[in-house]
Amino acid sequence: MKILLCFGTRPEAIKMAPVILELKKQNLGFKVCVTAQHREMLDQVLNFFGIEPDYDLNLMQPDQNLNSLSALILKNIDKVIEQYEPDILLVQGDTTTALMASLAAYNRGVKIGHIEAGLRTGNLQSPFPEEGNRQLISRIANYHFAPTLSVRNNLLRESIPEDKILVTGNTVVDALKIGKSRLEEGFRNEEINNLHAFIRKNKKLILVTGHRRENFGKGLEEVCQALLKIERRENVQIIFPVHLNPRVMKPVHKLLGSRRNIHLVAPVNYPAFIWLMMWADLIISDSGGIQEEAPSLKKTVLVTRDTTERPEGVEAGFSILCGTNQHKIIKEAYHHLDFPSLYVDRTNPFGDGFASKRIINFLG
Repeated sequence: MKILLCFGTRPEAIKMAPVILELKKQNLGFKVCVTAQHREMLDQVLNFFGIEPDYDLNLMQPDQNLNSLSALILKNIDKVIEQYEPDILLVQGDTTTALMASLAAYNRGVKIGHIEAGLRTGNLQSPFPEEGNRQLISRIANYHFAPTLSVRNNLLRESIPEDKILVTGNTVVDALKIGKSRLEEGFRNEEINNLHAFIRKNKKLILVTGHRRENFGKGLEEVCQALLKIERRENVQIIFPVHLNPRVMKPVHKLLGSRRNIHLVAPVNYPAFIWLMMWADLIISDSGGIQEEAPSLKKTVLVTRDTTERPEGVEAGFSILCGTNQHKIIKEAYHHLDFPSLYVDRTNPFGDGFASKRIINFLG
């Protein structure tokens, strides 16, 4: 069997890396294609896991919109499929790369395996365009690797055949397990050393991220206003790796750039981000991946979204839906800083670190 793995963003790379490592371990035939939808952030992950793409399409362009990016991906992935002639394409999640690669494979009669299948909010505008991408991929995929029983049920309700669904856990837990182990064994890099230099152990650390399109504008400004009020506490420090999208960078730096207890830094590499999560007392984020990772580290996430396609984290008490309402963010932040809940007896509802092995064993 010839397997082609295609991805383009940092989150996809993190979640695909343990699958690639398992393919290497089992000595199966595969090739890796990256679109470089995120260039620098993607490369950092590839380097950490020792992955060298067989096809690097390098499609990232300044200010590209979804339609122009989609057209580029579809055209270029088609050439890769024509050349390699895979038996199956593996895609992950909900990105434009995942959708367009799936469509290219479908048009060529190549089977599609969808990793992290079945997540749903039911609202095509939240998250946009990810919710639509996921639903569209499910209509043409042949194999659906669902991270939890809950999302398996989503697929069954959409009439996906039961024998085409495998509950695997989420591969992000596999990746975190690998990364955390390396850090505990003493791995350090320049970014970790730089972060360690200005973190104050006598202050509680809040880690913040934000990148969702539906929060651009007023939503992101509300989050920043909440951080300005939280930052007034003398025992608090905030670290915010700021996404490179200008619609995130400009308002964040304008509103938060001169605050003593808020550190705005460039996006950090994957091991440095794991290190930050391990140190954090609280996380505020709109990231899906962080909602899945945080439970393994026993961390609470204030989710700056009105909906989540990862309700398991909310049900387990690890995620708190706040939307971008600054008053709710402030209230929950104060509560969790003053009364931290470690959930020491709770396991991560998103996986046990063996999802990749289950996927490859299924395909083999």
